[in-house]
Amino acid sequence: MSEPIDPANPGPDVMAFLTERHLATLTTQRPDGSPHVVPVGFTYEPETRLVRVITFAPSKKARNLVASPGSRAAVCQIDGGRWLTLEGTAVVTADAERAADGEARYAARYRDPKQRPDRVVIEITVDKIMGRG
Repeated sequence: MSEPIDPANPGPDVMAFLTERHLATLTTQRPDGSPHVVPVGFTYEPETRLVRVITFAPSKKARNLVASPGSRAAVCQIDGGRWLTLEGTAVVTADAERAADGEARYAARYRDPKQRPDRVVIEITVDKIMGRG
């Protein structure tokens, strides 16, 4: 079992892993309580403890979170024996500044995202990180 990882100060190895280009899975909860797991790109900012996932408003992942305000979500990134799960309370925002920030962070880690008029950002306030980075 790995040691707990501080979301505000995850350390250089964890942050290096979280900036490498890897996809992850995002898990949200459907209205019936079952898990909805999809592949995503994400970014993490330890100063605010925010995971950001850009998506579009009609996506199932966004609708799951809108239907259940204050629910929890998790992203899990895996590369061989290295893995990290970041978990916390999630919100969906269509705020233009926050969406632009999410897109810029995504572009820095992955590539320029497709432009969408219905862009939203899922923000997870991380209170738990587990794994081995």
